[in-house]
Amino acid sequence: MSIFIRTVAVIGLFGVIATVRAELVGEGPALGAPELRMSQSEVESGLLSLHDLRQAGLKIFGTQFNQYDGYGDGPMNPANPTALGGRPTLGGNGTFLRVNGLDAQSCNDCHGIVSSATVPATLGVGGAGGLNNAVMFMPTNIDVNDSDVNGHAGFNGRLIVPPALFGAGGIQLLAKEMTIELQALKTHALANPGKTIRLTTKSVDFGVLTADSGGTLDASGIEGIDADLVVRPFGRKGEFATARAFGQGAMMFHFGMQPVEIVGVGLDDDGDGVTDEILPGELSALEIFITTQNTPRRLQLDSDSRRGLRNFRRAGCTECHRPQLTTKSRMLTYSFPEIADQPDANVYYASNLAARPASFPQHRGGLVVQLFGDLKRHDMGYDLAENFQGASEQANHEFMTAELWGVADTGPYLHDGRALTLNAAILAHGGEAETARTAYANLGETGQSELLIFLRTLRNPVSPNADVLGIDSK
Repeated sequence: MSIFIRTVAVIGLFGVIATVRAELVGEGPALGAPELRMSQSEVESGLLSLHDLRQAGLKIFGTQFNQYDGYGDGPMNPANPTALGGRPTLGGNGTFLRVNGLDAQSCNDCHGIVSSATVPATLGVGGAGGLNNAVMFMPTNIDVNDSDVNGHAGFNGRLIVPPALFGAGGIQLLAKEMTIELQALKTHALANPGKTIRLTTKSVDFGVLTADSGGTLDASGIEGIDADLVVRPFGRKGEFATARAFGQGAMMFHFGMQPVEIVGVGLDDDGDGVTDEILPGELSALEIFITTQNTPRRLQLDSDSRRGLRNFRRAGCTECHRPQLTTKSRMLTYSFPEIADQPDANVYYASNLAARPASFPQHRGGLVVQLFGDLKRHDMGYDLAENFQGASEQANHEFMTAELWGVADTGPYLHDGRALTLNAAILAHGGEAETARTAYANLGETGQSELLIFLRTLRNPVSPNADVLGIDSK
């Protein structure tokens, strides 16, 4: 029996830890004593079931971190006060900043709304966030009183409303397989100098690539993806290839919790007096938990919603919001350490996403991922563009296609939550989506209503993560 299993049996997943660093009750790390924490070797041992690993991941996802765990940054870095590890805190309170992170105590603080369509909202583990959870990423100026007299509050950071995490395993598996195919196309281009290679994978077109006889690649024809041809489906800008990579940054940004795999064993890189704040095994368990959650569902279509789906297709929405993509495999592999352009390297575990709780539909040995997305960045036009300091104009205009599965339950909409209804979100589309927006506007009220009725059939799961929460999902 593993240390983790024995611990759960004795104290419960979120019970009071007897061994603390101080004599007063509650004055100790919320994650527990070092000997009770999940190690990478324990994850890799083969002694833990998927249920055990999901429970361990839920512990990391739901724990309210405190200063004994390493929550917060150390002394402020006057040379770069927005850099992680040296941020100031409001009023010098030592923990809370809100703008540029240090804005929550647990992952579930910002991923806890299963449905915003109910009254009151249905809360749970792994959902989306509301406007109150909007992430204010690395601004250096917020013009709250409109001193520029331009009619709005200027903001040169990124404003991000947290998305729901359900079905993340299917997204990650698609991205891994697409990356493998794109890397093979890159190799093919290098082996065929002067030949234009079309970068198409799973019917998604990422432009073209050529190489000269000296082995230099011309990436100018690549579209919607970085030049390294790694599909990064997580983050509204497509920054992270895996849930683990996303989790590394999220731990540091939101909590000031530094992963050992980033800063090193026994090192206090942020100077807060705590070392080994997040262990590799804990990030592994967290990734396994996130990527094996329940999958969004689709309600049965009636005559109105069937017409709405036809309108959705005719308007051109499916050019980016692909109703489904399929995988070759059912098994999602996990790697440590990760190599972005080699998704199959250093594999230590694999989970069957056709099995519960993910339960993806199967297709010819693989899975059907009904995501309504394409894992690609698109130019969304001037009106939706950000003004993130230091980013190029192109980068500020581009966003990953938002997956629409679960969209009926995940308002507000768009990257910054500016659209409070689905109709408003569609009408705000521009750039590459302007033609589809115009087609939607030309449908008339009846056609638009039918399309919106269809979108309301795309729902989040009922009672997500019931298996590890001990909830009867029936």
